Amino acid sequence: VVEAPPKLEENPAEAFTDSSLFAHWGQDLSPENRRIALKQFQYYGYNAYLSDRLPLDRRLPDLRPNGCRNLTFPDSLPEVSIVFIFVNEALSVILRSIHSAIDRTPAHLLKEIILVDDNSNNEDLKEKLKKYVDEVNARKPGFIKVVRHSKQEGLIRSRVSGWRVATAPVVALFDAHVEFNVGWAEPVLSRIKENRKRVISPSFDNIKYDNFEIEEYPLSAQGFDWELWCRYLNPPKSWWKLENTTAPIRSPALIGCFIVDREYFQEIGLLDEGMEVYGGENVELGIRVWQCGGSVEVLPCSRIAHIERAHKPYTEDLTAHVRRNALRVAEVWMDEFKSHVYMAWNIPQEDSGIDIGDISERKALRKKLQCKTFRWYLVSVYPEMRMYSDTVAYGVVR
Repeated sequence: VVEAPPKLEENPAEAFTDSSLFAHWGQDLSPENRRIALKQFQYYGYNAYLSDRLPLDRRLPDLRPNGCRNLTFPDSLPEVSIVFIFVNEALSVILRSIHSAIDRTPAHLLKEIILVDDNSNNEDLKEKLKKYVDEVNARKPGFIKVVRHSKQEGLIRSRVSGWRVATAPVVALFDAHVEFNVGWAEPVLSRIKENRKRVISPSFDNIKYDNFEIEEYPLSAQGFDWELWCRYLNPPKSWWKLENTTAPIRSPALIGCFIVDREYFQEIGLLDEGMEVYGGENVELGIRVWQCGGSVEVLPCSRIAHIERAHKPYTEDLTAHVRRNALRVAEVWMDEFKSHVYMAWNIPQEDSGIDIGDISERKALRKKLQCKTFRWYLVSVYPEMRMYSDTVAYGVVR
């Protein structure tokens, strides 16, 4: 975790020239302001200096496919609780996330907003955030709830602690560096109302980390490779055949933020809290939902812009956490295909030397839910995934 902004060089002129922050932005800043902006960028992984100067209620381009504006939805949809997770996030970025949620979710559908602070040490996130929350709650008592962790739990457990506080029938679990687009909520809530075993991802666009412009991303499903890193996928052939860009896209996994029926999320086993920090938990959830009788889909008409940071806040060695988490998923859910995960990470299956923790509870969950095999999942849900059946040996050739 980044504890404090890294110290800059005494002669910082060279530091500016090669920073990706100034490739498309900031040419007209004074040297002193460039120094401040760079320092904040190194701390947050995005341009907090610019964010602090943008309106909290800025408009986004409406990037929904054409047919979305003509869709109609039932009058009675379930309410949603929106959970935002953060650690040492820029205050203006959190506030813009909250503002866009309030402005672009119909008031009768947004029950509450829950902020989960995973033990930030950034002073702005104490008094200034509390003042903002108090102002909102003075107008709407109890509307924003704040959960503060006394020690850092990581993204996975933070999401679960946000879910525990939520009271609406549907819970949306998001990072606190997003902006909601118009009409995002109704398509999601109507799909979940039709079938509570659907776990939904919005379609993501990118908020560029340097100039905060919105970059439209193509419509995609969400999957993973054998190391269990998330990736975007081309939508399946069956979706293209519909010739309807508003239709839900069947997705093998989830890439990050998602919306789920609150009680179904518990029935299916929440997230694997034996995982550490983050990485792999969305893949695990997607696999588990499919194997255990639910489904995962991405909705083209629900669009959310998300900052892809230049660097992550949680940990220097993210790879070690993802690897450990991936091996947990492999051992619980992947049957004979677990060898593919060990092979992708180039780790021996016997005596890997990696302590993945106790997985007995997750195995018991799989048994209780009477889930299908991973082979079924690969054939029925993720046929694009390559299988390797005749590997004799693997490793690095020196």
